Amino acid sequence: MTVTIKDVAARAGVSTKTVSRVMNCEQHVRPQVRETVTRVVAELGYRPNAYARSLSSARSYLIALFFDDPASGYATAMQRGALARCRERHYHLVVQPLDLATPGWVDELAETALSLRLDGAILAPPLSQNALLLAQLAMLQVPFVCISPDDHARTLAGSVEIDEENAAFDMTTRLIALGHRDIGFIEGPPTHASSGRRRAGFLAAMAAAGLAIVEGRLTGGDFSFRSGMEAGEALLATRPRPTAIFASNDDMALGVSVAALKHRIAVPADLAIAGFDDAPTARLAWPPITTVRQPVTEMGAAAIDILTAPDYRRNMTAEMYRYRLAYELIGRDSTGTMAF
Repeated sequence: MTVTIKDVAARAGVSTKTVSRVMNCEQHVRPQVRETVTRVVAELGYRPNAYARSLSSARSYLIALFFDDPASGYATAMQRGALARCRERHYHLVVQPLDLATPGWVDELAETALSLRLDGAILAPPLSQNALLLAQLAMLQVPFVCISPDDHARTLAGSVEIDEENAAFDMTTRLIALGHRDIGFIEGPPTHASSGRRRAGFLAAMAAAGLAIVEGRLTGGDFSFRSGMEAGEALLATRPRPTAIFASNDDMALGVSVAALKHRIAVPADLAIAGFDDAPTARLAWPPITTVRQPVTEMGAAAIDILTAPDYRRNMTAEMYRYRLAYELIGRDSTGTMAF
């Protein structure tokens, strides 16, 4: 037989309203009561009916995760964390692609938000840095959380990020510690605030070490494998070649690795390569790519934690909802070391 909320309430010795408060992670429930209800829910295998919950309240228990490229490894990792946390919170996750270059994107956004009655939205970069998109969500009264926001977005809503500038500084410093003095850097697209932060970290580390940047060593990409390969080709065509290349993400670092292979440049003996994010491509490449591990899965889960906090809708700009997670430098064979 299907277990109902009344069964849980009877076993726990509380009202159905109290069970509902616990299931919705609401405040004003005593810890002992919350613990008892949670235990009984697990014992009975109770699963709330999402449709019934939405009918009995003004909430839909649906959260949208918006991406400009939902097929990327970054997007997949974030979806994994957000989905797992939604299941714990008894919410449902909807993954929505959104192309801001499409003329009708404002209407598309409004239709999605209103037809689904979204309880919240997570914005992945670069969507999280688009002022018009943020204004549209505010007008639609959809609470949102920004992943890797720019300075403006950070003042409007909760956010989840790492210190990208410091991470790039640390990676560049490690390359310098390995003996590299002539280092090339591949920047991401200007539409991503992350690109500027990672570039700033690289420049600051070079300056701190008293190293001049050789002309032509700074080049641009768009975070794609192809742009990394093209930038790698350009850097490797210079004389003398850089002894190391730090790409702003792992897909571009993989492109550099293929460019080196094409020109029979040994990695890491003749060229060290580092990336950023710790995407699956970094681990599967040969040689595996040294990188900055950004906890993307945990970032997705943290965004759900913020959106499902009981008072978040009323207090979106509170400092307590600005999360900064830890990053980690991962040393692999592409820089000639298995560990830093």
